[in-house]
Amino acid sequence: MNFCSHCGQAVRFAIPEGDDRGRFLCDACGTIHYQNPRIVAGTLPVAGDRVLLCRRAIAPRMGYWTLPAGFMENGETTSEAATRETREEACADVDLEGLYTLINLPHINQVYMIFRGALRGDYASGPESLEVALFEEAEIPWHELAFPTIERTLRHYFDDRRGGDYPLHVSDITAEDRERYLGSA
Repeated sequence: MNFCSHCGQAVRFAIPEGDDRGRFLCDACGTIHYQNPRIVAGTLPVAGDRVLLCRRAIAPRMGYWTLPAGFMENGETTSEAATRETREEACADVDLEGLYTLINLPHINQVYMIFRGALRGDYASGPESLEVALFEEAEIPWHELAFPTIERTLRHYFDDRRGGDYPLHVSDITAEDRERYLGSA
């Protein structure tokens, strides 16, 4: 950030009085610019013993498989964001069955919130998907998944399905975890 979004003057990066971390400060108007993590909301759509995955048509990780998910918009709840992203990416409707994974990625300032959902009706590729398909566990393209958050969610799901219990999974993915997963991508 170079300029204040309130008055247009130059900003500086410093720790405001009474705070414990650096922020962009505008000395001209006194605004402190707080930058907060972005929420990625999505679903794990399930139809019988299969899960719905989307092959990405956009960067990053174009051509790789993912769950339908994307950035939450202002004015919507996390569940509304998850169902909207599912409609946008997979042209699908789901009945949400609760928050399933909450994954913190502090190194890229994101929090993933994936809801389990029962797939209702048809599905098709949306504008951000090259294709959309249902996969049984043995068919999951594990080496072609777009992000470590997706792999972690799917592994939890298939493990939990064997026991018939689907608790909320809260975890972190570090920069080192992400580098191991993505390599130099």
